[in-house]
Amino acid sequence: MLEIIIGGYAFLVWLLCIKLKVLPWNIKTQVGAVAGALALAATIIFTINVVTPSTSDVRAVNYVVEVVPRVAGTVTRVAIEGNQMIKKGDILLEIDNTPYRLKVKELEAQLVDATASAKTLWQDLDTAKSTTLSAQAHLDLMKKRLAESQELAKAGAGNQYDVEHFGTEVKKAEADLATTKTAENKVQTKLEGVVGPDVASVARIKAQLESAKYDLESTVIRAPTDGYAVNVSVRPGNFLAALPFRPAMSFVEHEQRIVAFFEQNELRYIKPGNKAEVAFLSLPGEVVSAKVDSIIWANSQGQYMQGGAIPDTPMEKLHAPLAQKYAVKLDIVGKEGEPIPFIPMGARGGGAIYTDKLAPLHLVRMVMIRAQAKLNYLVLKLH
Repeated sequence: MLEIIIGGYAFLVWLLCIKLKVLPWNIKTQVGAVAGALALAATIIFTINVVTPSTSDVRAVNYVVEVVPRVAGTVTRVAIEGNQMIKKGDILLEIDNTPYRLKVKELEAQLVDATASAKTLWQDLDTAKSTTLSAQAHLDLMKKRLAESQELAKAGAGNQYDVEHFGTEVKKAEADLATTKTAENKVQTKLEGVVGPDVASVARIKAQLESAKYDLESTVIRAPTDGYAVNVSVRPGNFLAALPFRPAMSFVEHEQRIVAFFEQNELRYIKPGNKAEVAFLSLPGEVVSAKVDSIIWANSQGQYMQGGAIPDTPMEKLHAPLAQKYAVKLDIVGKEGEPIPFIPMGARGGGAIYTDKLAPLHLVRMVMIRAQAKLNYLVLKLH
């Protein structure tokens, strides 16, 4: 487009100075024509760099999940091959579940036993209450016998031995009553110690059983989202540990983020929703339509790393570091009736954003982007 404008300018100069001879074609007009062409080109270039900023650094970014098992064990099955698209929830691999399955059975047995024991607590409480009532009745009887023996002793109809005997029996009955009350309170406390509808002992076994079932389910590792696995070198017989140092594989999420990096003074007119176009090297000849999602107003130069050192400036003889670019997040927009083109992870290219300013000049940038897309067909190497 710029070439067309310059061509039109040259045609106008030819028409006025050579064809119609409105102006003389001498050294002054020749220098003026060249200077005018340079000024026109510079004005157009500097203007479109502001109203339609471009960049040569556009990247297709995918999140990568390092697949690490929750539980340790020997791999019994690898259900996928690398570089094949799979859906969320599909099985990636399976670990020998024998120890985890046996643990679940053991805890299920313990739960049955704990539940039965919890049911007997109510029977134990009834027994303890009956024992307490019996001890209380025996104590009351001994107190009555003690009082009778004391009256008889005072009247001279009884002896001191009976008074001492029944006094001892009263103390023994009080001790027995205290013991039965303690036993009753112990059972009552167990029944009052509940978690939800279950007593503590049953709730503890249920929690352990739930954890064991979760471990058992974790022996089957599934895809966290739509995507594809790479570096699938794990095979049946390998032992996997629940450690992040050696993942079983890397899983690439299907969802992509397109990020374009711009100089800091190019962002003044960019707003969310602005139209954008990208020419990826991996898609020669194609221009991918997009729109601005947001500007990431942060880069690493604005970050202080945690530490005890006081931030300082560069040495006087050193140049200050160049200002880092800011990233603009783009959303790919499919053309009506056409699927969104496949963009491989890590694809690079150039692109431009069309702001709301000076829309007629957007045509110049559009031509440039399409020319860049055509140049992507060229493989510039000699070997």
